[in-house]
Amino acid sequence: MTTSRPFAQVDVFSEAPYLGNPVAVILDGAGLTDDEMRHIARWTNLSETTFVLPTTDPGADYRLRIFTPGGELPFAGHPTLGSAHAWLEQGGTPKNTGRVVQECGAGLIEVRIDEGRLAFAAPPTLRSGPLEPELLARIVSAYGISADQVTAHQWIDNGPGWAVVQLASAQEVLDLDPDLSLLPEAMVGAVGAYPPGAPHAFELRSFAPAIGVDEDPVCGSMNASTAQWMHRTGTAPGPSWRVSQGTRLGRAGDITVTVDDSGAVWVGGATTTLFSGTALA
Repeated sequence: MTTSRPFAQVDVFSEAPYLGNPVAVILDGAGLTDDEMRHIARWTNLSETTFVLPTTDPGADYRLRIFTPGGELPFAGHPTLGSAHAWLEQGGTPKNTGRVVQECGAGLIEVRIDEGRLAFAAPPTLRSGPLEPELLARIVSAYGISADQVTAHQWIDNGPGWAVVQLASAQEVLDLDPDLSLLPEAMVGAVGAYPPGAPHAFELRSFAPAIGVDEDPVCGSMNASTAQWMHRTGTAPGPSWRVSQGTRLGRAGDITVTVDDSGAVWVGGATTTLFSGTALA
């Protein structure tokens, strides 16, 4: 039986409307089957569609399931912020003032509310360490670059399966025109620094053909685990920096990364509801 459910489509990581990354949020996903959620996510054809559900953990405010056109993710960054924004806007009341706790496949994720802006605490990485030579060679080939352009590389998997290579400059990242047919199973990105004094410290791009998304316009989860790697290795530019993403797609993603006194990495940005109403599901 089809039910009318509250719905919001939220633009995440951009102050300017329609220049961030949209997420479709079904604010009452109770009763939907896994197949129905997958079907809806394929239809919206966004990088992620989320479903807000009653929590099973007493420490959480709600439970979230996150689907791409190709399947379910245990965690994703921009859907976390967009869903928290929509839940609060609909009248959700956090158990603890100033923070929302989301239950998802990756566990409990804390979302901090600071003067109307949201930031999530980066979850721990499930896999780290340098990429295997065979995989690195395939990435280099798919990116159409030479091996000596890669200044560093790392597994940065916090759930989706991310790996990343670092290039010498933001411009080299922007110049990439990858052949993703050479990496059909990949969840991989590239990051490069802007010159000192630029508004953003890095340009980042995320490619996810493994889940049906060739290039994610603005990716919170990859920004989170890339920031953890840079902080851990001492290559971060300081306790707080900004990352640009989506430039090649005509977007203006603006991500703020902050490392607090405990060493926790927080990833935040603007969230704006651009469509709201009901979904039949």
